[in-house]
Amino acid sequence: GEKAKVIKDFLNAGSSVIMKMIKIIMYYAPIGLACYFASIIGQLGTQILEGYLKVFIMYLIVSIIYYFVFFSIYAYVGAGRAGVKAFWKNAVAPAVTALATCSSAASIPVNLEAAKRIGIPDDIAETVIPLGVNTHKDGSVIGGVFKIVFLFGLFGMDYKNIPMLLSILIVSLLVGAVMGAIPGGGMIGEMLILSIYGFPPAALPVIAVISTIIDAPATLLNASGNTVCAMIVARFVDGKNWLKSKLS
Repeated sequence: GEKAKVIKDFLNAGSSVIMKMIKIIMYYAPIGLACYFASIIGQLGTQILEGYLKVFIMYLIVSIIYYFVFFSIYAYVGAGRAGVKAFWKNAVAPAVTALATCSSAASIPVNLEAAKRIGIPDDIAETVIPLGVNTHKDGSVIGGVFKIVFLFGLFGMDYKNIPMLLSILIVSLLVGAVMGAIPGGGMIGEMLILSIYGFPPAALPVIAVISTIIDAPATLLNASGNTVCAMIVARFVDGKNWLKSKLS
């Protein structure tokens, strides 16, 4: 009614203000990021820049291999050859959204639309994909391994033994579980790494840079991984021929 119109106008105005603020932040974010990198390099020297470059290149290589090889395997497990074909036919929009937003949460609507086009039942897609945003993060786990190994190398600590490698794997799984599904949501995971291995607080900005430079490919793996997980769940729930029955 008329009385509610005031509240409606207030909420609409608030929404417009927030969107304007976000637009301003996104406009100036690259400048802030550049200053942050410059500050880190100024404190730690130019040699660390080479380390960051190596981490980024290695992570990119691992991400590309994991994305094309392992997601094809997962899609095949979920629905056979037809599943692989259907997944890659509808993979572009979720991938572009993940790379552009660096947010698994922002990719949910696009992932749900892709899942619908693939043929995944709505009840499964609408359960698995939102749940996977916070609990299933392939890219974040891989990133956790890179961050831990980078710090071990930086502080001259030995990690080339079975118990320590197992420890790194377990901690990386925990890191993936606690990270937020938003841009720059890795801070909690990075603090967890520091507390478990006893690194000094000064190491936090060092690995925060790694989190920033790998954010886009990590989000790509996190978001796209939820779709193939939904395909695998569909196989367990509806049988191995679920996609064929959908297409027929």
